[in-house]
Amino acid sequence: MKIAFVIPWYGENIKGGAEMELRQVSQHLRQAGVQVEILTTCVKSFDSNWNQNYYAEGTAVVYNVPVRRFPVRIRNVRAFDNINRRLLQGAQISLHEEKTFLQEMVNSPALYKYIQENHQLYDLFIFMPYMFGTTFFGVLSCPTDKAVLLPCFHNESYARLTLFRQTYINIKAMLFNSAPEQELANKLYDLQEVEQAVIGLGMDTDIKGYSDAFRQKFNISDPFVLYAGRKDEGKNVDTLVKYFSEYRLRHTDSKLKLVLIGGGYMTVPESAKEFVLDLGFVDTQDKYNAMAAAELLCQPSKNESFSIVIMESWLCGRPVLVHGKCPVTSDFVRRAQGGLYFNDYYEFEGCLEWMLRNPDKTALLGQNGNGFVRENFDWNIITRKYVTFFERLIEG
Repeated sequence: MKIAFVIPWYGENIKGGAEMELRQVSQHLRQAGVQVEILTTCVKSFDSNWNQNYYAEGTAVVYNVPVRRFPVRIRNVRAFDNINRRLLQGAQISLHEEKTFLQEMVNSPALYKYIQENHQLYDLFIFMPYMFGTTFFGVLSCPTDKAVLLPCFHNESYARLTLFRQTYINIKAMLFNSAPEQELANKLYDLQEVEQAVIGLGMDTDIKGYSDAFRQKFNISDPFVLYAGRKDEGKNVDTLVKYFSEYRLRHTDSKLKLVLIGGGYMTVPESAKEFVLDLGFVDTQDKYNAMAAAELLCQPSKNESFSIVIMESWLCGRPVLVHGKCPVTSDFVRRAQGGLYFNDYYEFEGCLEWMLRNPDKTALLGQNGNGFVRENFDWNIITRKYVTFFERLIEG
C-alpha cells in the first residue's frame, strides 16, 4: 500500500491545524508498515507569502517521511483578497468570482502535472484541507477511483462554493474528524456515491501535566480558566475575554484569572489586564502543566472539525467549557460527559459558577473525558481505522 497525502504546505515547525494532523498520521501509518509520501508546495506555511518558494524544489525527508515539493504559480493577490474579504463577510459571489478565487489561491501546476503523470505509482491520494487550490485542482488532476478528501469542514461560506459542491462529489471517499463534520458535509454535498468514514484524530494518551510546575514557573497562585490555542477573532477569543471581564465585574470578590496561551496576538483591554494574563506561546509540556493546573479549559470557537486541546485537557484530568453553537465541540462534550457548553453570557456565567462550586463533580467531568479519549482516540485505534479503511478502498 502506497499513499500520497497532498497538502498546501508542510514543514517541521508548523504548529496546529491540518499540518500537525498530517505529520502525526503519516508517522503512525509509516510505523504500521504503510508507504507514505507527502506531496506539497515550496511555500513555508499558511502565514507566509504564498508567492514565495521558501523550500527547495524536490524531495526531502521530514520526520522520517518523504516529502516531494513543487514550486507555486505566481498569484494575483489583490484579486484573491477582494473576493476572500467578501466570503469572510458571508457575501454571495458569482461563479466567475469562484474561479478567480481558486485560480489566485495557492497553486502549483507542476504538482498537478506530477499527479496526472504518476498516479499509477500510488494506491490513493489523500487531499487536505478542502478549501485550497492544491486540493481543488489536485482532485481534478487525480483519477476518481484514487481521490480521497480529508476536508476539515467548518460551517462557513467557503464550504458552500458551487465549484466545491460540483467537484467533491466526484471522488472515491471522504474522511471526517467527527460525526457533526460528516453531517455538515452531507447537508452541503450530494455524497451518496462517495465512501465515507469518521476516523478522528489520534492522541498520545501518555501525556501528563504537572500543576505545581506550571504555578511555580509562571508565578500564578490564583485559580484560573485556561484558553489554549491561536488568539484571533476566528477562534472567538474576543468573546471569551469579553465574557470573562463581565464575570469579574459581576463577581468583585473573585480571584479567578483567565490565562491565555498560544500563538497570535489580541489586545487585552486595560481594565482587564489585572485578571487576563496572556503568556504567549509556551512549549508543549508547559501547555500540559497549565491544563493540569486550570480549573477548566474554555474552548469558545464556533468552527471546529476537531479540537486537540479539548482532548489534551481531558487527558490532563480537567473538564472543558465550549460554545454551544459549535456542533463538533458540544457533541464531544455530550458524548464524553466531560464538561458543559454555553450560548450566551448568562449561560457562560452559570456554567462557570457551577463548576467552581462543585469541585468533586467538576473533577468527575475531567475523568469522564479522560476515559473518552482513551477509548476513542488512542493512536493504535486511529491507525487501525485508517489502515482498514484504506485497504477496503484499494480492494474495491
